[in-house]
Amino acid sequence: MLPQVLKDFSAYKITVQNRSQKTAEQYCTDLTLFFRFLIASEKGIDTSSEEFSKIDISCVDYEFIKKISPDEIYSFLMYTANERNNKASARARKLSAIKSFFKYLTAVKHCIDDNPAKNIESPNVKQALPKFLTVEECADLLNAVRDDRDNRNRIRDYAIITLFLNCGMRLSELVGINLSDIDKDLRSLRVVGKGSKERVVYLNSACKSALTDYLCIRREMNDVKDKRALFISRLGNRMSNKTVQYTVYKYLDKAGLGYRHYSTHKLRHTAATLMYRSGNVDVRVLKDILGHEQLNTTQIYTHVSDSQMENAMEQNPLSHVTISTEKNN
Repeated sequence: MLPQVLKDFSAYKITVQNRSQKTAEQYCTDLTLFFRFLIASEKGIDTSSEEFSKIDISCVDYEFIKKISPDEIYSFLMYTANERNNKASARARKLSAIKSFFKYLTAVKHCIDDNPAKNIESPNVKQALPKFLTVEECADLLNAVRDDRDNRNRIRDYAIITLFLNCGMRLSELVGINLSDIDKDLRSLRVVGKGSKERVVYLNSACKSALTDYLCIRREMNDVKDKRALFISRLGNRMSNKTVQYTVYKYLDKAGLGYRHYSTHKLRHTAATLMYRSGNVDVRVLKDILGHEQLNTTQIYTHVSDSQMENAMEQNPLSHVTISTEKNN
């Protein structure tokens, strides 16, 4: 059971800051680990033991929290690095939860005077370039769906992957699409992104064609339990995140791309990268298409391609000077 202070924090995240239920749960998970570490340190409990994972944190209250020091937060980060083998990104996420929690207690609740996490620097996270499919690999993936004649959901699955590759939707956004979200002329559709923020996604010819084919089937479906949902599972329910992920993995394998460890999110990366590279889409427009709050989140897609670097090298006026040309001169 979560202590009341964590329940209140979670409720604040959801109702006031408009964070998703999933985000609030992740914050609570990280903070639960943090509190277990503090209790284990105080009671001499081995952090690698089974007993550690069963520590009851219901005792955590404001008096407990007021005693937490910056050194204990540093110790927790060292524990996550050395014993849990957390990478910098995972440690940064846990510290973000701790910082957010103490900021809430000091600036919102005013129940503690000093924020022990305020001056703790976040681990430096190396910004990795996004993995994406080439145009040829996208064609192979779509052909794998098109050629799967034995699958009675082939038209549905083709529409799903087409939307991922062309619109750059998040998984949760695609799963959440309702029939009422689609423009009657198939010009656009509405999705609900992070923080319950709505945005309009415009549809190109490929998306219109794929959706037209699927909607002909969708409107004739019987025994549909969730009549609002666009994408329906074989049991008549709205397709779940897990089912859509499985569908994507299946066709990646059929296309011979399973070894690349792509995912639904990599298809989002693919759409963004191809729009920026091949479509010359302005990064500010791309930001709105993807539903990013900050421009710096989108700028990961502005990385220079290998071909651009190769062409730049060829532009050097010395690029064709060799020992053989010098001899001839």
